[in-house]
Amino acid sequence: MDPLIYREKWHELRGGPPDPEGLQQLARQVAFSFIDRHLQSGTYVTDYIDLLCEMATADTRADLNGIAARALFELVVEKLCDDFEDLPVEVYSRVMCQVVANCRAVPAGQGLDARLRSFGILSLEQLHQRAVAVHGRPYRRMPGAAPRRIVLLSRVTIGADVAILSVMVQRLRRLFPEAELVILGNRKLHGLFGGHPAVRLRDLSYARHGGLFERFAGWHAAVDILHEEQADIGAGNVLVIDPDSRISQLGVLPLTQGDNYLFFNTRDHVLTANGHCMATWTNDWLSEVFGAGAPAHPAVWIPRALLEAAATKVAALRAAGARHVIAMNLGVGQNPRKRVSLEFEKLLVRALVAVPGTAVLLDRGLGIDEEQRSALLVADARESGVRGFETSFTAADWPAVGHGVIAVACGIGEMAALISHSDEYLGYDSACQHIAAAARTPTLTIFAGTNNKNFIRRWSACGATDCRIVHVNTLSDPARVDVHEVIARVMLERALRTAEPPRQPVLEVHTGRTPAKPAPEITRK
Repeated sequence: MDPLIYREKWHELRGGPPDPEGLQQLARQVAFSFIDRHLQSGTYVTDYIDLLCEMATADTRADLNGIAARALFELVVEKLCDDFEDLPVEVYSRVMCQVVANCRAVPAGQGLDARLRSFGILSLEQLHQRAVAVHGRPYRRMPGAAPRRIVLLSRVTIGADVAILSVMVQRLRRLFPEAELVILGNRKLHGLFGGHPAVRLRDLSYARHGGLFERFAGWHAAVDILHEEQADIGAGNVLVIDPDSRISQLGVLPLTQGDNYLFFNTRDHVLTANGHCMATWTNDWLSEVFGAGAPAHPAVWIPRALLEAAATKVAALRAAGARHVIAMNLGVGQNPRKRVSLEFEKLLVRALVAVPGTAVLLDRGLGIDEEQRSALLVADARESGVRGFETSFTAADWPAVGHGVIAVACGIGEMAALISHSDEYLGYDSACQHIAAAARTPTLTIFAGTNNKNFIRRWSACGATDCRIVHVNTLSDPARVDVHEVIARVMLERALRTAEPPRQPVLEVHTGRTPAKPAPEITRK
């Protein structure tokens, strides 16, 4: 629909009483129209983005502004980053620069405008030119004085941090053994990287589901932290590495004034087609920037206390007769497209525990929806004659059973520790598949919600263990997905694995030892 018609509807809504439902419907229509026009003819219609920005900044109520902001990010920005990989990175840059320009022009954006001016960026054109240069520039770190401190930005999503940041940590430690490594990211990273003695974590939140200015708050916080990290040793001694982070809005927003900034463009549409997993791609980029070096697999450095607690819990299961412990996470990170169905999940759990001596540790997940689904899976297991329990990682009465389903309420670090002690991991495309591969636990991922082979290859688990996928086409005709056939494929892939001896208790953090051979791609046998 023509942008002018949408704008007329917007003025009608704005002139009447608050109508969240009508606002959501209009915002989604505008966002979809932008994508439709671009996919059909390659046309970039600025009016759609301007209107969404106006709708996301016009009200005094944050909840009403957030409706249009979610449509803008979830339906346009995130789609440009993830699903439409054939679209050039430059399209994303244009959208985000236009969003920033709109935000800095309203009263609430005075702080954003002032900070950009401090970097010498006065206009949309200057911001866009900088973004294009950042994304297209080949980075090389010339030999010279080693940095005394290296600051790494989180990717915000846990799985990407394991696949990318953990590889960077290992390679950088070898290159600059005297340098201090600092990671800016969510507190959840303490459960995965907190056991590394040379890594310091600085807590930084990013509002993935907030309004426009809430999303930019993470960038403001990052710039403030960088000023602190540079104050004691000088900016020239601090190297900043941005792995295409949402904190910088994928490199659009500046972080430093000097040339001590390296940007890893993980959305280069030429390199995307090479079929590499993200860990291999990260190794290749590091070798290009710093020179050849031995590659590293993803790793996790789980705090010792969590590993010891998990060891005790899994040992109790084995003492009670469990011969095979399976860690499972069926969360989808608020992306329901990645899920097959509740029926599939029930039948899958039943198929797993049909083997005597099998204990399934099911992550209860985050949010009411995931907790309710895990409760239904436990209830279904009980109805099928298998013992089922609901507990938490910190519960004193941990069920010591040799066969059954145990739904565990736990944080990401606690789940990582349980995965480290399990014989196998199984779940949808999520952070836990990357954690399992990093912990060297054989992993199988059910990939649904995308038919893009490059996306699947890029984000499949990769590590020094057996990593497999089963793809489910839930997009073409989800009602016709044969869940029994999918489960048969899952069981066959598991059966094809080479039998491994029972896993020994892991009481030390993973050191990220580098094998002699390069980091492998997805293992298919």
